[in-house]
Parts: sequence; structure tokens; C-alpha cells
Amino acid sequence: IRDRYQRRVHGEWFLNRQKDHKDGKTFQITHQNLDIKLRDDLERMKKIRLHRGLRHYWNLRVRGQHTKTTGRRGKTVGGAKKKD
Repeated sequence: IRDRYQRRVHGEWFLNRQKDHKDGKTFQITHQNLDIKLRDDLERMKKIRLHRGLRHYWNLRVRGQHTKTTGRRGKTVGGAKKKD
């Protein structure tokens, strides 16, 4: 997918690494490099204290989902009812 013909056919939106934060280029990444880039991006977000990075650090939902009732586990599941 790196050659110019396929970029012209599919467009840059088809590539999985758009506007890299280091050099601003758009390119396709293979499996091994994709894991490394994803980990580096998360570490960068945590380091500069981005809201998205902190949500990753706290293991919370990142993309704006509701969290009051969905995805609960552990002590937060259910409520204790008072006995009369």
C-alpha cells in the first residue's frame, strides 16, 4: 500500500497511521510496528497528562461512553437493599 498508485486509488484515509505526531506523515504500519506505536502513543499521552491518557491509565472508557451503569465490575455492581 506504500506505493503512489495505491495511495491515489484508496486515498490517505485508508492508511492506518495518519499524521504521525513526530514527523506529520501518513503511512501504513505492519503488525509489529503497530503495537509499538500504540504503546508509545499511550505513554506520550500519559506523560503530558492528556485526558485521554489519564483515562487509559485509570482503565476507564476513553471515547465518551457512559460509565454509570455500563461496564461495571467488582464492588460497584448492584446495590444493597435495606431490610425492613
